[in-house]
This record gives sequence, structure tokens and C-alpha cells, in this order.
Amino acid sequence: MEAIRVLIADDSRIMRMMVRQILERDPAIEIVGEAANGQEALDLTLRVHPHLIILDIMMPVMDGLQAVEEIMARRPTPILVLSGHVDPEDSKCAFKAIALGALDVMVKTEASCAEDFPAQLLEKVKFLAGIRVMHHFRGGRRTRRELPAPTGERRILAIGASTGGPKAIQYLLRSISPLSRPKIVIVQHIAPGFSQGFARWLGEESPFSVRVARNGDPLQEGVALVAPDGLHMEVRDGRIQLSDAPVVNSCRPSIDVLFSSLAGVHAPNVLALLLTGMGRDGAAGMLRLREAGAYNIVQDEKTSTIYGMPAAAVALGAAHRILALDQIPEAVAAVMGKKDQKASTRQHPVL
Repeated sequence: MEAIRVLIADDSRIMRMMVRQILERDPAIEIVGEAANGQEALDLTLRVHPHLIILDIMMPVMDGLQAVEEIMARRPTPILVLSGHVDPEDSKCAFKAIALGALDVMVKTEASCAEDFPAQLLEKVKFLAGIRVMHHFRGGRRTRRELPAPTGERRILAIGASTGGPKAIQYLLRSISPLSRPKIVIVQHIAPGFSQGFARWLGEESPFSVRVARNGDPLQEGVALVAPDGLHMEVRDGRIQLSDAPVVNSCRPSIDVLFSSLAGVHAPNVLALLLTGMGRDGAAGMLRLREAGAYNIVQDEKTSTIYGMPAAAVALGAAHRILALDQIPEAVAAVMGKKDQKASTRQHPVL
């Protein structure tokens, strides 16, 4: 079997050496080049054709954001961003890189010397290197008979996503009209430390107020609440309940936990979206929602970075509709009782 070809791009020679030493422990991984700036990363990508690029953002000559944009335009390649900061302001650059086409982010601060960092890095490299990089979100064919949209107006929009999710959620929040007055709750599987930066980035990129949820927060129209790092998020009597209960589907926060909590008195008022991601998290909770009267949409295979969680929901019969990402905003507008009105001029149906 061919080795996973990895390119390391970081202006710190020490960081490049550390990452190389970790990856060289695994015989299934081959380091095919090192770059000290974005221009070198681009040139090497075009020359050596890596399966994965591990990329720093803050680099001289050409920074990481420019490098991601150029690489995705000239030779689309899976990219893992190593961010030097998890501070909400600084980590926005990592999410900008994801919006430009990078797949995931990890922190490379002093915590990079932690015991579990090498194992996490190796796992990420092996997983991301096999992903088919998405050029855009234009849809494919519908893969099953669609049920008619329900009558009435639903106000709770529950969103679950994993790998590829930040970019997909950004697109949705920029495309959904605030006139539909949604109360939004989001579980996004993301590296520890990045939930605050993720929420701040979404708030700046959409017409909604977005923040990390706090225990006891009420659901509010026009407000999106993001599950915090390491805590499950439930909705009980219209308010957020956070807990450090055991992991579900190897996740905390878990999409299943959020969806299942809504599969009670709230269900007839819920529109649930299950987006791109590996594994099965969200599928069982989505089935409970459907059985309780919620309306469910899953992202289709063609526009999903990883068609794992949506496929699991489809297999359980939990989805009412399977839609390409760029078809979901119109469906949301219909289900939530408002005509599709553009919420912002910052629309990017092709990313």
C-alpha cells in the first residue's frame, strides 16, 4: 500500500522537526517536503503532490491563508492547519483557512508537547489524507423520494456537524434569512479550545448573533448558541443545560445528546440539520426527533466532505429530505414559514 505523503509547512524549524519526528514513527507516513513559508509550500505542493499538507498560518513571504487559497485553486489537497493560538481573536485565522478549503485545525502551542498530541496528530493525518477535497457545494441528485414539507412554522433550528462542518455551517448561516426568526443550537465537533473562536467567527460571518452556550441560557430568536468544549448541550424547557456526562459516540459534546433532548415537547417546533462528518453521531437522535414530530434534513453525499453521519441517519430512516448544501437554505425557509429572502449580500454559493 502506498505511504501517506505529507508536506510540512511552518516557519519554525523546531516545529517542523517536532512534527517530522512524530510522523516518522509511523511507517505508513512519508515526509515528502518541508516549507518555511507559504510560497515554498505552494511550490512544493505543485512539484511533489502530497496527500496531505500540515500548514501553519503565520508565515513570511506568503502567509498560510494565501497559501491555502492558491493551493486549493491550483492543486486541491487536504490541509490540516496547525494554529499557534486558541484565543478567540487569533483563532479566527484558522477558520478563515477552513473557509478557503482547509479541512481541520489543531493547536500547536506548548500543549503540543502533551502526551496525547502525537497520537492525535497521527490519527488526524491518516484520516484527513484520504478525504476527497471539495471544490464547491453545488448539489447532486436527490437520492430518495422527498416528503412534502410540514405545515406550520418551526422556530428551533438544531444543527449537528463534524469534519467539514465549520465551512458548511458558515455557508448556511450566511444564507438563511433572519426573517425566519430561528432559535439556533449548534453542535460542531472541533478540536479542544476552538469553540470560542468558532462562535466569534460565525458571528462575524453571518447576520445572527453567535456565542458559546452557557448553562441556563434561554433559546432566543436570531441567536445561535454553540456547544462549548468538552460539555454536552441539551435543551430542557427552552433553556440550555450543559453537563460533563460520559461521552456518546466517542464525542462530548454529542449531536445525539442535543437531538435527543429536543425529542420531547420541543419536537413539533424543531427543524434538525445533520451535516458532513465521520461516524454515526446524530443519527439515533435524529430518528428520535422524527418519531416525535420534528422535521429532518441531511446533507447529501456529493457536497459532504465525509458522508458518514448523514448516511447513518438515512440508513435509520431518520431523514425527511436529503439535500445538497446549497439547497438547504431554501428548504429551511420553507419549513420555517418564510419565503427565502437573502439575509446578506455576502453570499458565496461556490466556495
